[in-house]
Amino acid sequence: GQQGPHQLEIPIPQDVTLGLEGTVITVKGPLGEVSKDFFRVRVHLSKSDNQVIIRSYGKKRSELAVLNTARSLVRNILTGVTKGFKYKLKVVYAHFPVTVKVKGSEVHIENFFGERSPRIAKIAGDCKIEVEGDDVIVTGVSLEDVSQTAARIERATMIKRKDQRVFLDGLYVYEKTKRVK
Repeated sequence: GQQGPHQLEIPIPQDVTLGLEGTVITVKGPLGEVSKDFFRVRVHLSKSDNQVIIRSYGKKRSELAVLNTARSLVRNILTGVTKGFKYKLKVVYAHFPVTVKVKGSEVHIENFFGERSPRIAKIAGDCKIEVEGDDVIVTGVSLEDVSQTAARIERATMIKRKDQRVFLDGLYVYEKTKRVK
């Protein structure tokens, strides 16, 4: 088999401080701070000069594959604290105009199909939600929190017992970007 590298280096951007304690990486950047425990990711992490070094435990293909996973996780954290992440959802309705409101740590979707009680989605972490016309914009420094929040909003407006081709009402993620301030 093809032996891949069993070590990867990721440069740490200038405006970012990165701390490593045990399996927990904490990254602070201009937009905020993200911590992630790599306990379940079977790699060895270390920091040298201005880079993160990821080493695999062995040379088996599965262990080398984890390297790439770890690399994209670290990259996402670095991107998050420097650029942030932004998911946009489109509010789609045919019959009943839907109102989206943020209340504390929840997104309330009101008048969905004329329902009396709002559909509710919990906001993960410290994502920000903005409502602009028929767009709901989820931004944050943690990709996990942003994608989780967007998924919860989508799921809150899932329609079960109706023909999905006719009843297109709901909130749908239509754009995922790295946000630049």
